[in-house]
Amino acid sequence: MKKDPIVEEIRKIRAAHAAKFNYDLKAICADLKEKEKNCGHQVVSFPPKRILKATGS
Repeated sequence: MKKDPIVEEIRKIRAAHAAKFNYDLKAICADLKEKEKNCGHQVVSFPPKRILKATGS
């Protein structure tokens, strides 16, 4: 499969970001949430989707 240069660039950025926080998932998420809060864009949250229970036939 041919490598996509955009995907490769994103993976490189993601790996550098994770390394910056010593691969600590909580620290990575906290940093991303802080960036999201300070980005200046409107952030929209949707309520969770309901899961319909299966009915037996």
